[in-house]
Amino acid sequence: MCKADMTLIKRLAQRATTWERTLRQSYNTDLSTPENRRRAHIYNLWFDHAVLRTFWTNFYPVAPGVYRSNQPTHRRFENLKARGINTILNLRGAAGAAHYLVEEESCARLGLTLVNCTLHARYAAPREDIRTLIQAFRTIDRPFVMHCKSGADRAGFASAIYLMVMEGRPVSDARRMLAFKYLHIKSSKTGVLDYILDLYEARTQQGPISFEDWIETEYDNETIQSAFQENFKPRF
Repeated sequence: MCKADMTLIKRLAQRATTWERTLRQSYNTDLSTPENRRRAHIYNLWFDHAVLRTFWTNFYPVAPGVYRSNQPTHRRFENLKARGINTILNLRGAAGAAHYLVEEESCARLGLTLVNCTLHARYAAPREDIRTLIQAFRTIDRPFVMHCKSGADRAGFASAIYLMVMEGRPVSDARRMLAFKYLHIKSSKTGVLDYILDLYEARTQQGPISFEDWIETEYDNETIQSAFQENFKPRF
């Protein structure tokens, strides 16, 4: 394939990506009107893949009183409340997307406490975001369930952090939270989460240091992200 063809393909791909992003954003609005609610429902069902999460929950225990899951639907929030789980830790941030607006409303209606943190599935989280997550772990009421979109990557990484920081478990145990059992694929871009744990484990072999201290004193997300992309070159 010639250079001109490659350039054309890249331009078409960029236009398609821009079009999809614009379309997605057009559905992310408030819930103040029936039309807005209809659009939010369409977004959550198809763009955010809620249609798959009606029966597939990816719900698993992490530690006593701590669970992980994919993005719950309103009915599943009702089921969680019935089980005595009154606190939700959302790992997707509170940026105002349709899935968050609906979750926020569901939690308010059911009297559930919603705590928001931000992690990324394909990028090494900034130190401040990991620090905020650990602080949430220390203050959140139990039992609680932490969730991302699919429950595979961000929920797995957060669960690993919980085990290391709150339960004092070694990284060799914590890394089991990032497994294909939860549909986490290490060979993809989400492998950066495994890479972070690999680097921390290698550091502990040089001398004892807690995960939290390592994050505070030695962790640099941009350096880690660049090294991961250069050394592993994930394709998807």
